[in-house]
Amino acid sequence: MAEGRGELLPRPPLHLSLPPASKRPCLRPAPRGPGPGPGPGFPNSRFRCPESLLDCAAKAVAEKWAFERVEERFERIPEPVQRRIVYWSFPRNEREICMYSSFQCRVAGEEGPVVGSSSSVGSGTVPGGVTNTTGSTGTGVTGDGLPFRRGIRLLETGCVDNVLQVGFHLSGTVTEPATQSEPETTHKVAISFDRCKITSVTCGCGNRDIFYCAHVVALSLYRIRKPEQVKLRLPISETLFQMNRDQLQKLVQYLITAHHTEVLPTAQKLADEILSSNSEINQVHGAPDPTAGASIDDENCWHLDEEQVREQVKQFLSQGGYYGSGKQLNSMFAKVREMLRMRDSNGARMLTLITEQFMADPRLSLWRQQGTGMTDKCRQLWDELGALWVCIVLNPHCKSEEKSGWLRQLKKWGDMDICPLEDGNYGSELPNITNALPQSNLAQDSLARPRRTVFTRAMEACDLHWQDSHLQRIISSDFYMSPAYQREGESLLFNPQGLPLWLDHVPTACARVDALRSHGYPREALRLAVAIINTLRLQQQRQLDIYKHQKKELLQRGMTNTTNLEGWVGHPLDPIGCLFATLTETCRVEDDNTMDTGDSGEPKPPVYQHVPVWGCPDGGESYLALALEVALMGMGQQRLMPEGLYAQDKVCRNEEQIVAKLQEMELDDILVQTLRKQAILLLEGGPFSGLGEVIHRESVPMHTFAKYLFTALLPHDTDLAYKLGLRAMRLQVLESTAPSGDGGHPHHGISIVPSRYPRWFTLGHLESQQCELASTMLTAAKGDMLRLRTVLEAIQKHIHSSSLIFKLAQDAFKIATPADNPPDITLLNVALELGLQVMRMTLSTLNWRRREMVRWLVTCATEVGLRALVSILQSWYTLFTPTEATSIVAATVMSHNTILRLSLDYPQREELASCARTLALQCAMKDPQNCALSALTLCEKDHIAFETAYQIVIDAASTGMTYSQLFTIARYMEHRGYPLRAFKLASLAMTHLNLAYNQDTHPAINDVLWACALSHSLGKNELAAIIPLVVKSVHCATVLSDILRRCTMTAPGLAGIPGRRNSGKLMSTDKAPLRQLLDATISAYINTTHSRLTHISPRHYGEFIEFLSKARETFLLAQDGHIQFAQFIDNLKQIYKGKKKLMMLVRERFG
Repeated sequence: MAEGRGELLPRPPLHLSLPPASKRPCLRPAPRGPGPGPGPGFPNSRFRCPESLLDCAAKAVAEKWAFERVEERFERIPEPVQRRIVYWSFPRNEREICMYSSFQCRVAGEEGPVVGSSSSVGSGTVPGGVTNTTGSTGTGVTGDGLPFRRGIRLLETGCVDNVLQVGFHLSGTVTEPATQSEPETTHKVAISFDRCKITSVTCGCGNRDIFYCAHVVALSLYRIRKPEQVKLRLPISETLFQMNRDQLQKLVQYLITAHHTEVLPTAQKLADEILSSNSEINQVHGAPDPTAGASIDDENCWHLDEEQVREQVKQFLSQGGYYGSGKQLNSMFAKVREMLRMRDSNGARMLTLITEQFMADPRLSLWRQQGTGMTDKCRQLWDELGALWVCIVLNPHCKSEEKSGWLRQLKKWGDMDICPLEDGNYGSELPNITNALPQSNLAQDSLARPRRTVFTRAMEACDLHWQDSHLQRIISSDFYMSPAYQREGESLLFNPQGLPLWLDHVPTACARVDALRSHGYPREALRLAVAIINTLRLQQQRQLDIYKHQKKELLQRGMTNTTNLEGWVGHPLDPIGCLFATLTETCRVEDDNTMDTGDSGEPKPPVYQHVPVWGCPDGGESYLALALEVALMGMGQQRLMPEGLYAQDKVCRNEEQIVAKLQEMELDDILVQTLRKQAILLLEGGPFSGLGEVIHRESVPMHTFAKYLFTALLPHDTDLAYKLGLRAMRLQVLESTAPSGDGGHPHHGISIVPSRYPRWFTLGHLESQQCELASTMLTAAKGDMLRLRTVLEAIQKHIHSSSLIFKLAQDAFKIATPADNPPDITLLNVALELGLQVMRMTLSTLNWRRREMVRWLVTCATEVGLRALVSILQSWYTLFTPTEATSIVAATVMSHNTILRLSLDYPQREELASCARTLALQCAMKDPQNCALSALTLCEKDHIAFETAYQIVIDAASTGMTYSQLFTIARYMEHRGYPLRAFKLASLAMTHLNLAYNQDTHPAINDVLWACALSHSLGKNELAAIIPLVVKSVHCATVLSDILRRCTMTAPGLAGIPGRRNSGKLMSTDKAPLRQLLDATISAYINTTHSRLTHISPRHYGEFIEFLSKARETFLLAQDGHIQFAQFIDNLKQIYKGKKKLMMLVRERFG
């Protein structure tokens, strides 16, 4: 059967809708053997028998060998052996079917979407040893709308029929039950398989998707769950070899008769070619058999519709930043990881297809042309893509030619101009070192630095290998220890306790752990993770020793250049997250339902248990404690803030992710001991720890981390918790300026924007986290005067944002004044002190919340009591502007509500009022323009204070006050019953006013009319005094005529000032003081008329005539007014005779 295998026709591309490709030619005659039957693997009794040697061998062969190799190896293969190989060649685990038919399947407790293992609860083994997951478990696998779940439902409702296995080909029909909108439909399903992998599928439903349809799932699960009910036949070529010529002819004719419309043209064409001696078909020995299994040269992998993968990724990318599309792409990444864990070669294949579509995204070139960065969600997808490629190339068992192919492809993508860069902002190269001490001449000029793309780390990982003997011993044994007699150099490979170390670049070492875990080697990943942690422990101890020798000098200098140039938190390879997930994965307590649906609402938080470290000499360590320890070490690492918005944002996001995972751990005595030990080490770590006494000024702040530590330690070690929290409150980059030269920056060659501090794009977020830490400590310290005072001092020293201090003050106030309990006076005082600090900070700066802050401070001081109010009134000049002090502070303090709230007696009320009056007078002296009226109001009840305030106004009237302010105070004085004082202030206001001829809508007109009315009501003398001021200040004819009219309608002196006589006679316009006002009004009309005629347009002619009519009324008030008006009109006619139409209208009206 092996002849002619090299001349096979090329196979068509694999698509779900296409029929299986023709298989290799088959020539061997069939051996004689027993007839059809289930074989020895299916005992009839309900008791399971041990597998036969034949089944054991057939299992192994079916999984590893192509059937063609078996045929080549053995000249004669008995039929029972062929049957068992064919039988065992079908996939045996539902997990694999689920992987290719659903996004959301994973074992509870596993990181990433992987379906439950065959040994899980609710699983069993059917006779013959085929793994079976029961229906009850299957119902929880995915949502009802997903293909795997629908396939289970079709299987359990008896919709699968006519199942037949012919060689390596399975066929059957699956019936979709009728629904309200659709009739019952039956689909023909065909599946080809080889070496326990489905290699092609065809279904009549025409499904076009990445995953298998529900009908393929139903048929596959039928074969896995009910193998004894499947008719099993050898490859069709074996059956044909058993027939003679007449039987073969009968078979062909019956086949053509049954399907003549479909196969007759093909049959005739093949017959013609066979009968032609020179035809191509006669040049090949044998004939293809689609049921005979794969050729040796065929790639052995699961069926994956590449075109559909491309289309779906392209579709998701085209949807931009929508939440659903990002979620789907993350699900595809998770599917790649699931395939890797199953050691399925399609993982790399699928990732290649995804990457090709990512690189073809048209937005990449658009972003590059516009010079704009991609969105955060897109950046996160690209980061995951790069991390997955690192995982792919670090496969411990990949072939060198595979790795070379991947490297070529990665270089091709990385060389494209549109390829995204690793740090997202064309920033600095991250050095590949782990030494925490400062390095010299490490970096080059920013323009000369190599270009690092998202694929650079994967390309660098291609240079890594797994052949190191020390590494092999670490990952292959739990009991690998240092030998009794160490050779030279071996001391670097083990710690003092004899445990192995792995001295590698930490993120790279963790990438190895991730690769082992992702490729289905969890035990090996754990061993390497433990070796890395032992290395980090030793490094931490050595750094502590270094610091002890430098401590005195560093504390004297108060600064250091020592820093880690590459942080582990926010790193592209996420080393800390990787180690934490690897260690905690083995400690998770599994639920009874091993299949996680992925759509059952909010996921339950994980439950952990302690699992002893395998091979640990003293047996006292657990993987859970190691996970906590390494997370604390990584988070507490003193590291430089990276450059660029995205890199800095990633640090914050990764830090919050790790803290969220830590918060899921329930702390027991072992974990608390680990927490306390590591916290002390971090406090004593000097410049190598982010919580050390002296750190680099550009170090990443520890606020988020310290908040977790404080909360976790508080119930167990209060002093340590506060020591950590207070140490972490600092924000070095805002608290110190770099000294001259480069002494303030680490020697890493990174260019920094010349300013007080480098460009920290996330500074606002960092300050808010600092505020959260302070608020947490304030809340915890409620009732403890000493701790509250210590926290308050830390806040005042380290927090530099007034809005955040104000938020802290508000938080403290809320906590100190619960609704159902009496207030906590110690915390109230802290809130007040913080509020006072905010007032001082914002006194001379613009702040849109300033009024809110001032009002809140008065409320807080009111809650504290009388002494607090007196204090802020007496020291107002350091806290408030004069306007705030009078209009808000003093006014609120003197309000009726405040008096009732404090339940003050008379002496206390008088004390408060005296302070408020003193404040009012001081403010009036300092800012009379804005505070005089408020001062007068506040001093109403005290005659001496009121007189003093009035005198301040008079003194300031000539220099610093406007007519508007003076008119307002004058009206107030009239309202309070001081008309003469009001007149004096109004007269002073008139001296500041200038009303032009055309300002007939000026806002001061009402004030002028009021002032004149006030003067008129006071008497002839006052009117005579103010009219010259009016004449001097007002040049608007209509306003003057209005004043004149009002003064002639009533007699002066109606105000009834005591001691004055009122004559009761109307005033004449021919005598003073109205004569002066009349002349001024007539003059104003004349001047205004000439001004208006200079630029008048025809549409204003009617309005101008009405203006002249009003002027005539004023002219007629004079004894010779008609003569003056006539002369005035004649002058107009002579001067403006060119305006014929207008003059004609003038003649018609005035003659």
